[in-house]
Amino acid sequence: MSFLEIIFLLDTYKYFLLFPIVVVEGPIITVIAGFLSSLGQLNLWLAYLVVVAGDIAGDAMYYGFGYYGRKGFIDRFGHYLGITNERVERLEKHFANHSGKTLIIGKLSHAIGGAVLVAAGVSRMPFKKFLWYTFLPTLPKSLVLLLIGFYFGEAYHRINIYLDYTALAMVIIAIIFCAIYFTIKKMSAKYEEKNID
Repeated sequence: MSFLEIIFLLDTYKYFLLFPIVVVEGPIITVIAGFLSSLGQLNLWLAYLVVVAGDIAGDAMYYGFGYYGRKGFIDRFGHYLGITNERVERLEKHFANHSGKTLIIGKLSHAIGGAVLVAAGVSRMPFKKFLWYTFLPTLPKSLVLLLIGFYFGEAYHRINIYLDYTALAMVIIAIIFCAIYFTIKKMSAKYEEKNID
């Protein structure tokens, strides 16, 4: 579907169409909604509420896929993908200890967001907690994307490329941060062992 077709449909059906499209494809549609708001076709703040609701609904679908598809999918196809029960147990421990950080990084990252949301479901993370940690980053992320569309909507195709670059940069920064954290933790443990000896 082309940019002009999406604009025509959103102009015609407005928020009734905006919600389901955001559920399926959030970021670029949010930018387009911002662009339409700049033209007066949509109300910016109403579009913001619809976008946030649609984004959260999409997150819940990913969570549900992981939660309800866990048993059957892992039993049938897990060995093809290297997903074992031991790895699922490690995933559960990870989400028990780092659920908030993991979800916030996943939500702010355009590239790995879906995988993190499914993993939260697979790990059986409590749904209320999941909603809270996806809701928090959705508020500023949706607002920024709407404002980008509002002020720079005509360059939507370039923005999609920038989103990919931003997501890649965020993933790299997260990996570097984790590597530094675990290196310091490992060095601290070795230092403590030497002092005990």
